[in-house]
Parts: sequence; C-alpha cells; structure tokens
Amino acid sequence: MPHTDAVDDAAAFTEQVERHRHELRVHCYRMTGSFTEAEDLVQEALLRAWRNRATFEGRSTFRAWLYRIATNVCLDALNRRRPRHGADAPTPDASPFREVTWLQPYPDELLDRAAPDDEGPESRAISRETVELAFLATLQHLPPRQRAVLILRDVVGWPAEQTASTLEMTVPSVKSALQRARATLRDVLPPRRADWGPATTPSEEERAVLRRYVEASQNADLDGLAALLREDARQTMPPASLVYDGRAAILDLWRPVLTGDQAWGEWITVPLDANRQPAAANYTRAPGERVYTAVNVDVLRIEGGLVAEITTFGPEVLPAFGLPPTREP
Repeated sequence: MPHTDAVDDAAAFTEQVERHRHELRVHCYRMTGSFTEAEDLVQEALLRAWRNRATFEGRSTFRAWLYRIATNVCLDALNRRRPRHGADAPTPDASPFREVTWLQPYPDELLDRAAPDDEGPESRAISRETVELAFLATLQHLPPRQRAVLILRDVVGWPAEQTASTLEMTVPSVKSALQRARATLRDVLPPRRADWGPATTPSEEERAVLRRYVEASQNADLDGLAALLREDARQTMPPASLVYDGRAAILDLWRPVLTGDQAWGEWITVPLDANRQPAAANYTRAPGERVYTAVNVDVLRIEGGLVAEITTFGPEVLPAFGLPPTREP
C-alpha cells in the first residue's frame, strides 16, 4: 500500500539519519566553535535533509550527502553573524584564543557517541587532534569558507573535487584555501600536537597531573599548583580576550582567589574529560554559605607532565557535562 510504503521509507530515512546525528553535531561544533549552537544547526541540517530527501540519488554516500547539507547550514549561520566573521590570524607565539568569541568545550562522553566503534572515517573525524581546543580556536580565525575547506579536506578526508562541489568553488580555489589554512595552523598550534595522533582519551600521565591539579586546587595549595605549571604556561578565558602568559602571571591571578583575606572560600574540584583533554569543574563555598556554587571549568593541555595551557570557561557550560550549578557538602 502506498501509505505503508511511505511510512516505511520515512522510518528507514530517520534511522539512517540518526546514525550520523552525533558525528554531524561535532562537525557543526567544529565549524562554529559553539556546543550549544551545534545542536540547533544539526537539527536544521537534518530537517533540510528530510525536506530534500528525494534529491539524494546515491551518487555519493549518504554520510557525504548529510555532510554537504550540514556544512552549508553552518556557512549560512556564520554568514548571519557579525560582519567580521573571523578574527585576524594570531601571530606565532600569540594565543589562538585571543579575540575568539564562539568557543565552548565539548564533553568526551558525547564525542564517544559520534564514533562508537572506533573504526572507519568517523574515528578520524573525532580524534583528539581534530577536537582539541587550540585547534578549534585557530579555526575561528579562518574565514568561514576557508574553515570549511580545511575541515572537509583534512578532518573529514574528502578529495578536492568533492570539496569544491560542496562549496561551489573551483578545485584550484579549494587548494589555495587549504594551503592558506594549513599555514595558519602551522604557525599557531602547539608543536607537540603532532605527537597526539589518533588518541581518543587523556593519557595516564595526563590523568595523574589532573589528580594533582584537583588536589592542589581544593587545598588552595599555590606551591603545589606552581609545581604543576610550565614556566611558559598560559591561561585563557574565552570569550573574554584575557590571556595570562607565564607561570608567575597565572599564580598572580589565582593568589587572591585562593588565599588571604579576599579568598573566595572552600573549593571542590570535579574531574572531567572535554575535547579529549583532562578538565575540571570548580565550585566554591563562601564563609557562612551552605552549598558550593559553580565558578568555572578548566580544560588543561599537558606537555611533559606539566600544565602548558589552561582554558577556562564560565559555569554556563556545566549542563553539557550533566553537572549542577550548586553542590551539597
């Protein structure tokens, strides 16, 4: 019966789409830097796919067809943003987080859903080097179309011809855009990033550093925190363009918060995993208060057993990790 066939077709389409939902959300997140916006964009992309399902002719894979739609949804969204789509590319040794206003962390638990079998092209698209915060921050400095070229070519793994067709560009223009984007990444990203490869979880060494970081934070132990920081460590706080360069600058920032007459009170620090990096949610309880209130989330980049970078986000990102705004003692 025609009605039954239509229902069966709809059910089959929905099942296929849902298989790719989490991966597409990561793609939208990578394009925009926003965890919350990515969910809205993937919804819009899937709705657009449903409306245009009759146009899928099997010339490419279903996954590639969905990526094409999601990429263009993201480009539309980026073009609706303020006229200055991307900040100027940071100079070497400058922080890629400076002037970035669209960055949020992504919980590892949700990244795992995007590549559940750890095989195939999805795994590469969710590997650590493609979701680390420094990489995502650098992407935000690229013009939207150049950003899309880099992601489709180097992350999703598409050939130049397919990328050009999706973005309505010529193959030479795709190759030129990719060359410029790669040059920006080489200038800005941490050199040790190349050693990460396809890792999908923090290493045991990184988890050990995180445990020490949690303990020192909860004990307001500045000496312990100082021992964990590289001398050239950096702390950033997107979307605010605040960059604290060097161990001394970071400790000067923390000292009045943790110690002395102006200290914020008692601290609880909860270990997390975000963007395939170790992270921690921080709560504080002022004197006389009953509950601990969320302050921020720190995502750590660790090199050689020491903290090289701390990216600090506000407590508004906690719901993504399933954490409450307050905690009981």
